[in-house]
Amino acid sequence: MRTDVVRKPTTPTRVRAWAGDRLRDRPDRLATEEPMEIRIDAPDRDLRPLAVVMRTPGHDFELAVGFCITEGILDSGADLAEVRYCLGPDAEQEYNVVTVATRRPVDLEGRTRDFVSGASCGVCGKATLDQLEVDCAPLGPGPTIGMATVLGLPDGLRAAQTVFDATGGLHAAGLAGTDGAVTVVREDIGRHNAVDKLVGHAALADDLPLTDAVLVVSGRASFEIVQKAARAGITTLVAVSAPSSLAVATAQRFGMTLVGFVRDAGANVYTGDHRIRA
Repeated sequence: MRTDVVRKPTTPTRVRAWAGDRLRDRPDRLATEEPMEIRIDAPDRDLRPLAVVMRTPGHDFELAVGFCITEGILDSGADLAEVRYCLGPDAEQEYNVVTVATRRPVDLEGRTRDFVSGASCGVCGKATLDQLEVDCAPLGPGPTIGMATVLGLPDGLRAAQTVFDATGGLHAAGLAGTDGAVTVVREDIGRHNAVDKLVGHAALADDLPLTDAVLVVSGRASFEIVQKAARAGITTLVAVSAPSSLAVATAQRFGMTLVGFVRDAGANVYTGDHRIRA
């Protein structure tokens, strides 16, 4: 398996910045956004494009594998034979195409995306609305977590957002234990990509399902983030901002604990309050 290439997640630029009544020219850094095509190489079919996602380079293999798991293409890391870059004559794009090779046949009917998946919404471009709710095993009881621990999770996530510090332009997702320790953090210009990178990280480490982990995200909780968390076996999702109506309905359907607006020593528990201790 080829090693994931570490590419710069930031791009240098120059800006003319106002500070008070002064205008000055200074260097700045932007969050890098580039397309990445994910291809599937399965035993029962020819190499086939699956999707193009707009992402921040870095942890590309985790993103590709995590995407395949949360989209229902793979069930776990055991289904993965290999993940590799597709290197070709176009040097500009040579690390922007990733092939996921599977050990078993896969069903891609209705799952390929005809359009680019943008940074703000991974659902955009789904082949059919019927595929929005991928097959997902019922969630188990999961661990309980103290509300004081929940309230500390955003600070633990924020402390690890190094690329955000440089650009101010990235989302983050982190995995934490019930003790509040945030153990793995991934950043990306797409909030759903950050979650996929975490799921891919767990799959490549043979740590799925993440039944004992808490997922914390830096922004709002969308339907797709809830769905991706459920596919990974996560029972508790904590968001700094608000959930959508469909996110709450989906969390209720999956039996997931969903906590939002975690800030200023307060939080809203939308579903699954039996996992939250006072």
